[in-house]
Amino acid sequence: MSTIEAVAEEAKGWRRHIHQNPELLFDLPETAAFVAGKLAEFGCDDITTGLAKTGVVAVIEGKKGPGKTIALRCDMDALPMSEQTNLPYASKNANRMHACGHDGHTAMLLATARCLVEDRDFSGKVVLIFQPAEEGGGGARVMIEEGLLERFGIDEVYGMHNEPGLAIGSFATRAGPFMAGADRFVITINGKGGHAASPNMTRDPLLVSAHMVTALQSIASRFTDPFDPVVVSVTFSEAGNDKALNVIPASVRLGGTIRTMQPETRKAVEQRFREIVHGTAKLFETEAEIDWRPGYPVTVNDAGRTSAIVAAAAKVVGEGRVDAAYEPSMGAEDFSYMLEKRPGAMILIGNGDSAGLHHPAYDFNDKAIAHGVRYWLSLVGQELGGR
Repeated sequence: MSTIEAVAEEAKGWRRHIHQNPELLFDLPETAAFVAGKLAEFGCDDITTGLAKTGVVAVIEGKKGPGKTIALRCDMDALPMSEQTNLPYASKNANRMHACGHDGHTAMLLATARCLVEDRDFSGKVVLIFQPAEEGGGGARVMIEEGLLERFGIDEVYGMHNEPGLAIGSFATRAGPFMAGADRFVITINGKGGHAASPNMTRDPLLVSAHMVTALQSIASRFTDPFDPVVVSVTFSEAGNDKALNVIPASVRLGGTIRTMQPETRKAVEQRFREIVHGTAKLFETEAEIDWRPGYPVTVNDAGRTSAIVAAAAKVVGEGRVDAAYEPSMGAEDFSYMLEKRPGAMILIGNGDSAGLHHPAYDFNDKAIAHGVRYWLSLVGQELGGR
């Protein structure tokens, strides 16, 4: 068994420990303490805790002298959902589950830290970022606001996420827009309620909502380029009372999400969304209020850095197992905030034939750990002149 295989086997235990004890958003005291403890045990040169409340950052200096500083980032938080795997290491916490594989991401980066400390065969520095609150909290943005990039002198930043359906020992990425920008909205339509037998005396917000939902679909079908992906999904509707079916309500609330793949399209779609909502409400002599909730930006991989991660992955698994033109995803990732500030790229690592992300039966595939560690080490060696 090689050293990496031995470390990967040990990392499997770390991963399952984290899996059993999932924590949410910024509130990750046990996970952060576990990570910081391991990094100290390995002998990292500098360990900083408390960024974005529970983020952990470690620095490892190479033995080959000065050079650039690259950052490797993973996410640590779980999801507020109940696990249905029946695994012996299933979550011990009700309504908390590592259903996106952040436990695996953390374990792979910890294993990488151990290997890097043991040989240090590179120039410059490697900064390891263990980030909280990827699942909706924007932890990457908060860490940046608290000085992450400047404080540690980061020149480039790299991320990795597991991908169910992609074979174990395979990688995938693409240059340019890779994951969607994700915004959310809540609309309140204020009309005039009244007796359902006299609709002419009302200004029915339910009727308005039906026209509004239909009109919003025209954004993707008639407003944007068919080759520029856009998703508009109304996922929430609230109005009236099933105990008062003869009453037209005075207001309706709608909510949902909009996904876009181009920063310019994101701005244009928001403007069109506002025009449709207010225009439809006015047409029926009602008023609409919009609670627009900006989400994660589009994840845009730098072209040069994408070539670098493809080369690093190919050294590990061979060119035939690295897809450099993988289909973009309409999912979102807050690593996008880091890519807005520094050149870098995100790569996907195969999780095999598992349940999908955010599914109650999902589990990170431990067979991916060794491949992930080898990839990180390959990237460091390639970019910092090591192995």
